[in-house]
Amino acid sequence: MRKALLFLFSALFVSQVSFAQQVADFNTVPLPRECQAQKGKPFALGAAQSIVCNGDADLMRVARFLADYIEQSTGKLLPVVSGKASKNTIVVQIDKKMTAKEGYRITVNEKQVRIEGLTAQGVFYGVQTLRKALPIAAAAEIEIPAVVVTDEPRFPYRGMHLDVSRHFFGVDFVKQYLDMLALHHINTFHFHITDDQGWRVEIKKYPRLTEVGAWRQRTVVGRNTGLYDYQRYGGYYTQDQIREIVAYAADRFITVIPEIDMPGHMEAALAAYPDLGCTGGPYEVEPNWGIFDEILCAGKEKTFEFTEGVLDEIISLFPSEYVHIGGDEAPRTRWKTCSLCQQRIAAEGIKGDAKHSAEDRLQGYFMKRVEKFLNSRGRKAIGWDELLDCDVNESTTIMSWRGVEGGLTASEKGHDVIMVPTSFFYFDYYQYKEDYWNKPLLIGGFVPLEKVYSFEPAPDTLTEAAKKHIIGVQANLWTEYIYAPEFVEYQVLPRMGALAEVQWTLPAQKDYDAFKNREHRLTSLYDLRGWKYCKVAWEDKKE
Repeated sequence: MRKALLFLFSALFVSQVSFAQQVADFNTVPLPRECQAQKGKPFALGAAQSIVCNGDADLMRVARFLADYIEQSTGKLLPVVSGKASKNTIVVQIDKKMTAKEGYRITVNEKQVRIEGLTAQGVFYGVQTLRKALPIAAAAEIEIPAVVVTDEPRFPYRGMHLDVSRHFFGVDFVKQYLDMLALHHINTFHFHITDDQGWRVEIKKYPRLTEVGAWRQRTVVGRNTGLYDYQRYGGYYTQDQIREIVAYAADRFITVIPEIDMPGHMEAALAAYPDLGCTGGPYEVEPNWGIFDEILCAGKEKTFEFTEGVLDEIISLFPSEYVHIGGDEAPRTRWKTCSLCQQRIAAEGIKGDAKHSAEDRLQGYFMKRVEKFLNSRGRKAIGWDELLDCDVNESTTIMSWRGVEGGLTASEKGHDVIMVPTSFFYFDYYQYKEDYWNKPLLIGGFVPLEKVYSFEPAPDTLTEAAKKHIIGVQANLWTEYIYAPEFVEYQVLPRMGALAEVQWTLPAQKDYDAFKNREHRLTSLYDLRGWKYCKVAWEDKKE
């Protein structure tokens, strides 16, 4: 129903736009690295006959995306054809002389528009830039100025996260979320699919994970008030649905990285399999928000049999190089009094020091053992920055969320690092300081658009060697208080635009006021798609 309404809205919107001449503008988000105006007349989109593509399946798919985007924005449908590129065509092609894997070049003259890249992925980002450059207007009146745009990203890892454990979102919305990422040149989707409040992925070896762990019998009202709604809530993705999501993402050159958080944030799994805990339960799928003492028992071999069995199926579903294994917010309270965990500490010769307890080091043993298993399957591990307290291997990629310092320290130690500090990139935080009475309830915090935009992932205080270990930037959306698709849209937009510019654009090119103008143009595409977004950054009021 919503798709039908969006289509109707789009048709009405395009039909009501003035037919006066309009000009494409390559001041897009993220800002391209170089845009050089050329002599000569513009390309008249109304005169375009076709999109010419002589390439493999990936490139042909990119060409079809372009045709769809042009139709959505302008109402003009261009056929995708193979053959010789003639006058009045848009050409999509590979140029093996280019060097950047994700780079692209757009060349416009009176006769043609050419979008080229070393790979189909690079061409795809060129297509996204052209899409954003075009006004939403009648195709016959649009001109694309003579120009050469040359562009490539700053960071190879450009991520966006979605927590579907606290609140569940169906396959159709996850696909829409992936479309939002593609629009912003984001190439990695961090899919948080398990937590205390719900297990969201089918594991055939452990069916109770979804039979029991995917459903909570009550949910707290507000911020851990002690009041509950006593409504059964949950859901999960079948393995076929996961494959569908992964394929949809791959078509848009987005890698899906699954997160199976351990040894903490596992109450949903413990409710399904209580013998994996130190006490044996009883446990319930957690109805509250926060950090909880009930974690996997590190002293039981069956715990590692479980994690390896789960990860084997996760690896079969997600072809990503990385698997995120969490490691955050895992109190070692139960381990201190668990005889089996203490036996593990003694048997492995684990000792604490002035800064870390033996139980801290036991988590290091746990995570390194899990990472070794992943490595044996040809995969790499990502974990939250608490792992720096656990003496994990240098090969573990660190996701720095508790601030910037953990990431800077990790990079100096030789870990690859993804920057995700709460104070810049937690999109579940408020975007405004005032007038909460008519705004949705959130977890707290304050991350306005300007704050997101201001972040520098690789400061000059780092050595050059350490800077090379800052491989990317990501924003997170945790969903304790975010329960509806429109609410997700509102929380990530327009901040996803600021994130994209941090991820893609060189620091010397960044200017917040100019960005706001460019982002405000991008919101016309949000409107066209019916996506909700926060407008406070453009309101004449103090944030």
